[in-house]
Amino acid sequence: MASLYVHVPFCPTLCPYCDFHVVRRGPGWVEAYLRRLREEAQALHAAYPEPLKTLYLGGGTPSYLREGELVALFQALPWELARGAEVTLEANPGTLSRERLQLLKELGVNRLSLGVQSFQDPVLKFLGRAHGRKGALRAVEMSLEAGFRVSIDLILGLPMQDLERDLEEAAHLGVGHISAYTLQVEKGTPLALLGLEEDPEREAWAMERAEAVLGEAGLLRYEVSNFARPGEEARHNLVYWRAGFWLALGPGATGQYPGDGPAYALRRTNPPLPRWLGGEPPAEEALSPLEYAKEALMLGLRLREGVEVDLLEARTGLPLWEALEATARGLAEEGLLVLEGRGLRPTREAFFVLHRVVLALWEALDALPVRP
Repeated sequence: MASLYVHVPFCPTLCPYCDFHVVRRGPGWVEAYLRRLREEAQALHAAYPEPLKTLYLGGGTPSYLREGELVALFQALPWELARGAEVTLEANPGTLSRERLQLLKELGVNRLSLGVQSFQDPVLKFLGRAHGRKGALRAVEMSLEAGFRVSIDLILGLPMQDLERDLEEAAHLGVGHISAYTLQVEKGTPLALLGLEEDPEREAWAMERAEAVLGEAGLLRYEVSNFARPGEEARHNLVYWRAGFWLALGPGATGQYPGDGPAYALRRTNPPLPRWLGGEPPAEEALSPLEYAKEALMLGLRLREGVEVDLLEARTGLPLWEALEATARGLAEEGLLVLEGRGLRPTREAFFVLHRVVLALWEALDALPVRP
């Protein structure tokens, strides 16, 4: 339990594609949020006091908080940081200044995840972003000059986007990490209500071009939607993809904790802001060893490194390889998996049909006898 996610729900704008738990500032809401966060953090720290190896502050827009609020946010977290800990803060370009960046460094942040999305003004306007091309470039430049590890987000495959231009510009900024993904039109968002539909063929082409352009610049695809220079991988997110355990604070935040009894893991999800402020406890979902193994396969095959089945067997006590071997060898013959002992590595082709690969392996696992 050496990783912590903190959700900061406040945003200056509500983007039309976003379905995260975000809210605008309301009278007294930030103050109430900080008070409740301190209470929740103290209780969680009492149960899990180990120093943190990764701390991730997401949202929302954590960088949208005022200076005093940022200081109070970090003061609310009683954990010590392990030596060399990765401390990531999500930021929108329009919320950064040289003074703000200096404060973040003083608070211990060493990695910024910038919600750039595009370097083209028409695309940014379509996405409802508050910044423009110049603001995005300035934010990246200032963050690098201040000495932060920098990751940027890009949305790919939009109808009005010059994809090659965005990729080339991103590739040569000097950042160490890029999260590049296609737009998911989520139900109930303004873009969905406008009738915008996803285009799988255009999206597949966009990810192929991202792999080629970013790879040529030294940013290698280590996860389905993430590219990094060697050593710049997102250590906190690797905890998720490797099906680890992590702590979570804040409204809407989800953590995964060791289980007890028949449950291998417990997933706890906090309620939205108003109910969270009122002290409502998190919803809890127990994962059996088999459910955990299936999720670990799904998440692990998003990574180029893949999944070590022996490790999953040791964690869950289930004879997983016995159930998976025939299907895994069949997928290997199709060119979708590489088998290294009992390790399953997705090929480049697998990334484009990952849903089918995972379903096939899940069906194989469903043949395991159910334990009482």
